[in-house]
Amino acid sequence: MLPMIRNAVAALLALFAFAALPTVAHARLQCVTYARQISDVQISGNAREWWSNAQGRYERGQEPKAGAVLAFSGTRAMPYGHVAVVRKIVDDRHILIDHANWSRPGMVERGVMAVDVSAAGDWSEVRVWYAPTKSVGLRASPAKGFIYPNTQTAGANTKSDVQG
Repeated sequence: MLPMIRNAVAALLALFAFAALPTVAHARLQCVTYARQISDVQISGNAREWWSNAQGRYERGQEPKAGAVLAFSGTRAMPYGHVAVVRKIVDDRHILIDHANWSRPGMVERGVMAVDVSAAGDWSEVRVWYAPTKSVGLRASPAKGFIYPNTQTAGANTKSDVQG
């Protein structure tokens, strides 16, 4: 009987300890939270709203720059959209990004490949590295474009040489 009581007390203590943690500790890391943490772009709202919420606050464009946030549209597969931070430009059609909550809920991925597969080369259709298949995804995701931090503009190339 004594071991059973000890187990019950231990279970209750564990439950109380878990309940005492802040709500953030219970939540999985989302892409918007992560993008705000690692970039100079500070926008609120769901990822699908970042492009419109950036209007008038941040420069936006179709050219990737290190430090910019790539804003994906909301779709049936990802109704809240997605945001990722550009780490490095590889070439006109390939960039490395840092983001969260893509390959697995709450998972942070750093320096993963994103490929522009749009016909116009304007980053409106993007395939992103997907860890479970160890390849860029089979599905192209629609993107709005890049949101540039106030420390740079579409024509600037301030961070690409220092990051990587």
